[in-house]
Amino acid sequence: MRHTSYIEISRQAYRQNMDFLKSDIGPKTEISVVVKGNAYGHGIENIVSLAEENGIRHFSTFSADEALRVHNASKSRSEVMIMGMLENDDLEEILQKGISFYVFEFERLNATIEIAKKLQVKAKIHVEVETGFHRTGFEWAEKEALMEILKENAAHLSLKGLCTHYAGAESISNYVRVRKQIKQYKRFKHWFKAQGINFEKYHTACSAATLLYPETKMDLVRIGIASYGFWPTQETYMYRFQSLAENNKNPLKRLISWKSSVMNTKSVKMGEFIGYGSSYMAPRDMKIALVPIGYGHGYSRLLSNQGKVLISGKIVAVVGTVTMNSIALDITDLAEVHKGDEVVIIGVQGELEITVASFGESSQQVNYELLTRLALDIPRSIVD
Repeated sequence: MRHTSYIEISRQAYRQNMDFLKSDIGPKTEISVVVKGNAYGHGIENIVSLAEENGIRHFSTFSADEALRVHNASKSRSEVMIMGMLENDDLEEILQKGISFYVFEFERLNATIEIAKKLQVKAKIHVEVETGFHRTGFEWAEKEALMEILKENAAHLSLKGLCTHYAGAESISNYVRVRKQIKQYKRFKHWFKAQGINFEKYHTACSAATLLYPETKMDLVRIGIASYGFWPTQETYMYRFQSLAENNKNPLKRLISWKSSVMNTKSVKMGEFIGYGSSYMAPRDMKIALVPIGYGHGYSRLLSNQGKVLISGKIVAVVGTVTMNSIALDITDLAEVHKGDEVVIIGVQGELEITVASFGESSQQVNYELLTRLALDIPRSIVD
């Protein structure tokens, strides 16, 4: 049974991205590929396969369900780390599978210790400290109580990491705040060391921090959006532009292409409205093509009368309201369009390209949001 659209993931582009990132980061720092949000819309299983092909042996997820998908997909016994949601009821399975996870509150820490004692295994934990993001993390005032628990239960805990997360490293407007966070993290690090508590890895950097704040690289970096071929922001790219090789000023390559096909074509008389409501009235006699993707698949309703796609190697406009399952395209000026013709929503056709960023320009959505909104049931496959 055919689906209404499909997604292709480029093996070659992923290899190029990882080669650039490894070179930029250096050999002393391990890369953890972030695969939260279904690997930023690319499919966790696809990215685990590609990453391991490129020597990656560490993955970061937001939740336990994502971590289990990585664990099951891994062919290289890669390490898996949960940065966010983890129910106490899931702790036993997570510990048994050797998956590591953030601990940022005493309730989770105490529950972890109890399960570790029961199973007679060491829980692999990353202690997250609060440095100014103000979402999760142990406060500075809690450090003594935390230290006591870690020391008293050393036999049941494997201290895999001391970590934090920066509040917007991708924007110069957050520079002062990020600098304060770096300083506060170092205070935690030095204080724990002075108490005789050492962690296997010290890690704080996301893609943006890795690219903009070299001192944050440390032992491990958590690379998300950059590994998928996108600069965190235009600011990030502009800041790094001068340091990029003259023969490779755009080293990050988009992996993802999203394609569909024409479902049917139709003629519309001048003055008639197209689709729901009256947002678009035909300014001339027109021909439209209907494509079976819509906001139910991740093509935002904000792209009504704004979006662009490729047909026959030409850019054509979305006309009328984006519906749950379809968009209408103005093909009046195209010579021949038939049912079944390829439609490129993201990607290249002929000499032209529709980028993910072009959606952002039309709908004010960021790359992260657009990618993670792509429906889970759209088939995804790796292509060379």
